[in-house]
Amino acid sequence: MNKPLRRISLFCGLLVLALLIRTNWLQYVQAEELSTRKENRRVQIAQYATERGNIIVGGEPITGSAVTDGSDYKYKRTYTAGELWAPVTGYASQAFGSTQLESLEDGILTGNDDRLFFDRTIGMFTGEKKQGGNVVTTLNPAAQKAAFDKLSTKKGAVAAIDPRTGAILALVSTPSYDPSRFAGNSKADEKAWVELKDSEDKNLVNRALRETYPPGSTFKVVTAAAALENGVVKEINDPTDTPEPYFLPGTKTPMVNHASGCEKASLNEALRVSCNSVFANLGNQVGRDNMVKTAEKFGFNNDKIDIPVRAFASVYDKKMGKDGNAQSAIGQFNTAATPLQMAMVTAAIANDGKLMKPYMVDQLTAPNLDVIEKHSPEEMSRPLSAANAQKVQEMMVNVVEKGTGEKAKIKDVKVGGKTGTAQHGEGNKKRPYAWFISYAENPDGTSPVAVAVVIEDSDADREDISGGGLAAPVAKAVMEAVLKSGK
Repeated sequence: MNKPLRRISLFCGLLVLALLIRTNWLQYVQAEELSTRKENRRVQIAQYATERGNIIVGGEPITGSAVTDGSDYKYKRTYTAGELWAPVTGYASQAFGSTQLESLEDGILTGNDDRLFFDRTIGMFTGEKKQGGNVVTTLNPAAQKAAFDKLSTKKGAVAAIDPRTGAILALVSTPSYDPSRFAGNSKADEKAWVELKDSEDKNLVNRALRETYPPGSTFKVVTAAAALENGVVKEINDPTDTPEPYFLPGTKTPMVNHASGCEKASLNEALRVSCNSVFANLGNQVGRDNMVKTAEKFGFNNDKIDIPVRAFASVYDKKMGKDGNAQSAIGQFNTAATPLQMAMVTAAIANDGKLMKPYMVDQLTAPNLDVIEKHSPEEMSRPLSAANAQKVQEMMVNVVEKGTGEKAKIKDVKVGGKTGTAQHGEGNKKRPYAWFISYAENPDGTSPVAVAVVIEDSDADREDISGGGLAAPVAKAVMEAVLKSGK
């Protein structure tokens, strides 16, 4: 072979080798990256080529699939009582992607999860079309509806937990939205999406998980726990050394009380009437670092609380001065909490000091309903001893029986609670947030439900906004729903 032919042959061989390397690189190295790119419409088309599996509540599906006309996407998502369940499901939209359970469990719902490989393989031989698996939640339908109905037109949120296991029983955010309105990719879907995305009411925000608020006086149960755990208070009915007026440490600023009889009030009495001075004084005596330790055992400053949807981190400031710590001890200053966080606080107290990790998915099932993953309850921390938890329980029951939480009373049921009216805005001029946290007991002393309610805004006059007046009736309705269901 002459020299020019050898060169051409060598050059062609190099081209073939380069082509083989490139092909293998695309197929084996870049395959996953290319298949998951947003620009790859084939992935999206495949995602909606079959009916999605369902999200299950109380044994019934709250989702479905419907055939889409005039689109590359064969099926679109449908929702039963979409506004009620949107804080749980999130949305799955052909045009705007997916969120929350719809996103996190997409592999199961589409049938693409590796754990469903056997089902897909069998389908290839039997001719059965591909199916998605199901996500079975821990939600209690009656509790969810009670919370949603009671919040009504108010802007707010509810989180309810089974203290014994950490199972989430209710997760409500209002005003809500119907995910069905923009599940497709038509102009009508786009219009509905834009309206919701730009809404001043922030309908798409899950307030129960993704908004933090000053918790106000509901945080006083954390301060009470810290005072007991650190030996600042030994007996809840002994007088404290709180003067009247009480000045914030290092300042000439008096802590304002909205109740009488706070001078040297006992911890029990101070929680009953919600004395700011007593808890600011106790927070100062416990000290910032020990307050931080107790708050963090309850879940504060943790940005990895996944249920499996990730909640925003609740905050107890680690660097503030003594005056800031005293204010934070009554749930003001820089202290901020999600409704989920305050439900966790209540659940830990109700469960004799043991905080169970919150979770919303009980199990994942294959299309034939075989269980492919089952959740096991998991202890998260021990914020306080059983003995001290029972002391806080006694005080919270006193709040409901004889204090500011009387609207949460349930006949023949022991209920513990704490009200909160949290000031916010420059000079505290904005409408305050109304909070209520509570738990109910079974006859055997265990608690099947702990609830946190926050009302961000309502049509009530400013002077009528209070945790006991607005939020306590919502918590009561949720607790009654759980008790009646017997779960």
